Order: sequence, then structure tokens, then C-alpha cells
Amino acid sequence: MSTTVAEQLIDVLHAAGVRRIYGLVGDSLNPVADAIRRHPDFEWVHTHNEEAAAFAASAEAQITGRLAVCAGSCGPGNTHLIQGLYDAHRSGAPVLAIASHIPSGQIGTGYFQETHPERVFADCSHFSEMVNSAEQMPRLLRIAMQTAVGRSGVSVIAIPGDIGARPAAHPTGTSPLVYGTPAGLPAAEDIRELAERINKARTVTLFAGAGIRDARKEVLQLAETLNAPIGHSLGGKEWIQYDNPYDVGMSGLLGYGACYDAMHEADLLLLLGTDFPYDTFLPGSHTVQIDRDASRLGRRTPLDLGVTGDTGATIRAVLPLLKAKTDRRFLDRMLSRHAKALEHVVAAYTRGIDTMRPIHPEFVAAQIDDLAADDAIFTVDTGMCNVWSARYLTPSPHRRVIGSFRHGSMANALPQAIGAQTAAPARQVVSLSGDGGLSMLLGELLTTRERNLPLTVVVFNNGSLGMIRLEMMVSGYPYFATDHGAVDYAAIAAACGLDSIAVDDPTEVRPALAKALSSPRPFLVDVRTDPNALSLPPRTSPPNRCAASRSPPPAQSSTAGSAACSIWPAATSATSHGPEMGASTSRWRSGPAGQRR
Repeated sequence: MSTTVAEQLIDVLHAAGVRRIYGLVGDSLNPVADAIRRHPDFEWVHTHNEEAAAFAASAEAQITGRLAVCAGSCGPGNTHLIQGLYDAHRSGAPVLAIASHIPSGQIGTGYFQETHPERVFADCSHFSEMVNSAEQMPRLLRIAMQTAVGRSGVSVIAIPGDIGARPAAHPTGTSPLVYGTPAGLPAAEDIRELAERINKARTVTLFAGAGIRDARKEVLQLAETLNAPIGHSLGGKEWIQYDNPYDVGMSGLLGYGACYDAMHEADLLLLLGTDFPYDTFLPGSHTVQIDRDASRLGRRTPLDLGVTGDTGATIRAVLPLLKAKTDRRFLDRMLSRHAKALEHVVAAYTRGIDTMRPIHPEFVAAQIDDLAADDAIFTVDTGMCNVWSARYLTPSPHRRVIGSFRHGSMANALPQAIGAQTAAPARQVVSLSGDGGLSMLLGELLTTRERNLPLTVVVFNNGSLGMIRLEMMVSGYPYFATDHGAVDYAAIAAACGLDSIAVDDPTEVRPALAKALSSPRPFLVDVRTDPNALSLPPRTSPPNRCAASRSPPPAQSSTAGSAACSIWPAATSATSHGPEMGASTSRWRSGPAGQRR
């Protein structure tokens, strides 16, 4: 039986299925940490920054689909959580954050380390409240947990340290959390109108987001009925691309293939379970959107029809009302266009590169994809690592790819890998880390060693902030303060107690990765990659200025700046290394057979 509020908190979490908390101990968290120390089936996962704790909890929640928990002590301890909590909230990860607080009698006095956590976290949570008494804690905690899992996002509970140490004063309760979402069947009139619009359209394109996670079978059945190409967002890629004979690639800033064309040339575009934010890549007309959350309907693009409902349930309801479309010409044209884009890049940047130095990052990503397990979990840093993972990691029914795809935070990959490996110790976990992102939370290398997590960290080490560098150039500015020179991350990792290897010869990439992936210990592979690797979205327009017309900063090559100017005419997705260009995309080739390449 719980004797203190802190013990009661751990007992309630344990009854809900939680087995660990990520964070840093100390100060106002001491009662909670001590309760964990004395619990026989609960652990504290020590991270070296609370930001990493929140990212790790987010990854655990995304891998397991269950509630995960992080914590921070009063003031700066819990405000460090905010970056990872924003990411978890936008990713729909059920995460509970315990924000311990200053002594309750000091609140409002400007006391040492005083903040107002119930206010601080309001923008990145569905629920953020403070416990004001021992009697209140179990009920408030239950509401926080159920809100996180019921609304798929973050809840925050603030607890003053002295209240955590008080005697428990209310029954703990052992009822389990309720998981699951309602079927969300749309209104009958919406189903009828949806069917009428689909039947009237000569050609239809489907665009899938992460919201089709549980509706893959239905989406493919709809595509078969309509002979419709399927494009996807980055969030939808892992759920719909594999074994998909209708796949035409991805749209957006990281997009590739024929997705953009298919969306714009179809008579009707169906947005399925996606809150795709880049309105400039959407046609702005002939569009129908289906989403469980009515607040998302029409907020990115004008709609002919918005349908509130679960994607799978909506498709199941509308299919009997549809007339099968037998004309495949539009589908075949898009598949052919998509296949041509993919074939060019594979030959350009993943084969015959033995003499190319610096190492092409596309080649590294393709080798990771080829060597990794069929159920591997990849965590991906924001920036150019997003590009290489989006275009080269092959989805499968059991692989997962996690990144800060909606919040866009740097430094997420390594702490997310820690959470994923902790939650799934038997699975292979690979962190695709940019050198800029890794350097921000280097201390988490110590976490991997302290917990002896057998994850693999692959550092794309180009000595620069690659995506920021590219953003400057395409906006017409010379790149500035983006290049920080060579850093030996393999040596840093070795000093932290990890196995590591540095690679600057492309012929050594595959053996180094194979060794790392088979190691039972944490292993870092430091690959020295080309900082001039560029990326094109699926459609571009001329800039107001051209970076190549300006003088580059002293001691910096003008090659990348020249390439930046040369890529602006409208084109399909590509990457460029100086004057050479080629479409860079996934190793999947979609066509009637949907074969893996």
C-alpha cells in the first residue's frame, strides 16, 4: 500500500502499464526518485538532458502505442523537457510529463527556480494541471493519463516536491487505461456525396498520410477499384509505400517521383488521413479530404468536400457505392513517370561510387537500408538526414521510421533511438544522425554506454549544417556560419566508451556498417560525407535572387552555390553534387509488380 503521494504516483503508473520514467533525478523530484528506487518493478532511465528524456519517451510511445513517461525537476529541469514534448504532441505520441515544482508554500513569491509549469506546457499538451493536495493527486493523474492516450498527445502534471513527500490520502485505484479510437463513421449524406464525386471524376489520385496507419488494406482496395495512383506524405510513407503497386512517391520539400504530377493532373484528389502542411505543393482545387479530426479539414487547401471520419471506416462505407474505373491509362502514365525518376538516381548515386570522395550520403543511406533488419527501427535527425531517409529507407510491414517530422527539432535521432531501444530491446535500432544534431546532445552517447544499449549511431559527418546551408542558398543568400569544420565523432564516441569507427573511403562504408549492426554493444560509425549534396523538391520555381551571383564567403567553395542556381528551373526531385545532377529517391520502384529494388 502506498504511504506517500510519490509512492502512490508510481503505483498508479505501474497499474496503468508504465514501467519506467526517463529524466534526471534531483531536487523536487527526490520523493519520486526514491519511490522508484524502492519499487520492485519500475526503473529510472537516466538521461543527460531532460530534452532527451522527452524525445526518448516519445519514441517509446510511438513504438509501443502505450503511455510513456518523462520527468524534470523544478524550474530549468522541467523546462528542458519542452522541445521533446512539442515533438511528442505534434507526433500524436501519448506521453505524460511529470513536472515537479517548488515547495507549495513558496509558489507565487518569485522563489528560486520558480516557473509556472501548468502554464509553460499549455501550448504543447492536451492537459496541463498542478496537484494542489495529496487528496487530489490520484484523480488528477488518472485524468492526465487517460487524456494522453485518448487524445494521442501530451499531458503534464505539475507536483510540488513537498506534496510528493506527504502521506497518501486517497485510494490509489487500479483500473486500467482505456486505449483505442472510435470507428468514426461519417454521416450517410457525406458518404453519398463522396461516392458521387468519385464516380463523376474520370481520374482520381489518393494522397495518404499517417492517419491511414490502420487503413492500409482499405486504401489499396480503393486504389484498385479506381485504378488510382497513391502518393504519400513523409508521415504516411512507412504505412503505405511497401508492396504497393500504385505507389508514385512523395510530395513536399523532401518529395520525389510522380506524386506531385499525379496530384495536379487528376480530376479528383483524395487526401486521406493527412494534415500535409505544404499548401504550395497542393493543387488548390478538385480536392476532397477525409480526416477523423474535423478541425483539420480545409485548413491547408480549399476543399470541394470535407468528410469527418476514420479513413478505414469511410472507405469501407463508400466502396459499395462506387463504379469501378477500368481505364488504366492515367495510372500507367504516372507509374511510368515515377519509375523513370527512380531509375536515374539509383545509377547516379548508389552504384559505381568507389572513387567518389567525399562519400555520397545517398550511398550511405542505401547501404544502411540494404543491411538493416526487416524489423529495424530507424530514428532520423531533422535536416539532410530526413532527405536521405525519406528517399532511401525501404519500408516494410515491420520496420519503423521515427523523426521530428512535424516539429522539425534538431538533435532528436539519438535520444529517440535510446527510447526505442529501451522499449524494444530485441529489435535493431539505427540512429541516422547529422553531425549538427548529434553535437547538440552529445551527452546522450554516455546514456547509450551506461545502459549498454546495442543501438547503432551513423553520423553523416559533413562538417556543416547541411539543410540550413541549402536553405540559405536557395533563398539567394551566400551560406554563412553553417560550416564548422571537421570533428572526429568516432574519437568522441570512443572516449565515451562506445565502439566506433571513422570512414572516409566509400569502399569501407558497407563493412563498417555491417560490423556496427551486428555488434551487441553501442556502436558509432562516423562517415565523412559530401557537404555539397543538395536536394530538390518535386517542383520548384525561380528565386528572386541567385546565390551563385554573389561571392561565396572566404575559403568556401563556390561549387555548391553554382549548383544552387542551376537547379531552379522546374524539375522532378533531385540531388546535386556540384554540376552533376540526378534524381535522388527511394530504392523502391513502383509499377504493376511493385518490386523492391
